[in-house]
Amino acid sequence: MAQMSKTKHQWAVHQQQQLSELSEQILKAATREGATEAEVSASIYAGQYVSVRHGEVETVEWSKDRGISLTVFVNGHKGCASTADLSADSVKATVRTACQIARFTAEDPCTGLADADRMATCFPDLDLWHPADLSTDDAIAMATAIESAGFAEDDRIDNSDGASVTTGEAVSVIANTHGFIQARCSSRHSLGAVMMCSDSDGMQRDSWYDSKRCLDDLSSAELIGQTAAQRTVARLGARRVRTGESPVLFDPSCARGLISHASAALRGSRLYRNASFLKGKQSELLFPEFVQMIERPHQLRGLASTAYDQEGVATNDQILIDSGRIARYILGSYSARRLGLQSTANSGGIWNLEVSGVGSRDDMLAQLGTGLLVTELMGQGVSLVTGDYSRGASGFWVENGQIAHPVEGITIAGQLPTMFAGIKAIGADDDGRSATRCGSILIDRMMIAGE
Repeated sequence: MAQMSKTKHQWAVHQQQQLSELSEQILKAATREGATEAEVSASIYAGQYVSVRHGEVETVEWSKDRGISLTVFVNGHKGCASTADLSADSVKATVRTACQIARFTAEDPCTGLADADRMATCFPDLDLWHPADLSTDDAIAMATAIESAGFAEDDRIDNSDGASVTTGEAVSVIANTHGFIQARCSSRHSLGAVMMCSDSDGMQRDSWYDSKRCLDDLSSAELIGQTAAQRTVARLGARRVRTGESPVLFDPSCARGLISHASAALRGSRLYRNASFLKGKQSELLFPEFVQMIERPHQLRGLASTAYDQEGVATNDQILIDSGRIARYILGSYSARRLGLQSTANSGGIWNLEVSGVGSRDDMLAQLGTGLLVTELMGQGVSLVTGDYSRGASGFWVENGQIAHPVEGITIAGQLPTMFAGIKAIGADDDGRSATRCGSILIDRMMIAGE
């Protein structure tokens, strides 16, 4: 094990050095080709995926991907090119292609690198590099243990769609002609299972997974299998409910989706294209005043932690929603310039969004009283232009704070602004499996289409 760790450390150091040197060479070559500014991102990924079904190995997959993406700016004209072939001839052709493309694109005064004085200069250790010392045999044994625990949890579990183990490590480099160049190593590992059961009403299936930077931080293989089985059996006897209005409680896995709709509508790329129902709403009350959301990009082992965004702009803790009001938009440099604002260091995404909450799952069920608990959403019926929301759903009908029976075959609908304003409570029951940390969300009333 120690030897394997040493080997992976040596691999990471070698790749950082190789990609950094190559990135610098590409920037120099782009400048010689006439680029006034340029930025390059380079990465290499190595991973293993193993799946087991009915005790038999179904998939053993090793992957190794690499690539370079180059963006050049020639006096306000932009060109992009990429390659997975890192040979000298391929890299040279990629540089030439990017510069040629720039000569044919329209001039855009908002294009260009992020401002030089915004580049990150402090690079704390965010503890993101935990390569897995896991042989293929060990991964197979772990996947087998996950599935076996699922079958053993309940006699009604009669089938499986498999259990899986995924490990992966990556080295990435970002560099630009401001003189910024930074390499980092990161890892991500996951366990998952999908179990099935059936009764006179038909088949049910459900799943569970966990994902972390460090393999040792994952839930145990047994717990993954047991949880997947418990969730599956709980769905037996599911039926529809009557059409009408009802309070709706979104469990954490679904509540994160609601938050992602809000953050997507706050992205600059949507705002300057007039494709967001939140355009022009900065500083307005979107949620109830008890709602707070803060971005924490420097969280140790965070699934979206970073000291800089994809343009090299330094990241910091930032409030997104303050006492229910929109505190800022989510901007990279280009969208910020289009809107007459400054980058919020969000080129490439949002980094570890935390949503404040109070109360356990039981507390949230008690506040729901009688209504619908949603545990799964289906379909893509969400418009960020108009705020219309309509999705297939399944979960449980709750009466007097207690789960009465499972529910399936329904649709829930509303308007996102009304749904956000109608949030009555947010729980502290976040399951920790996402870069958006959010517990259950209770909405006062939504339309349910059922029987």
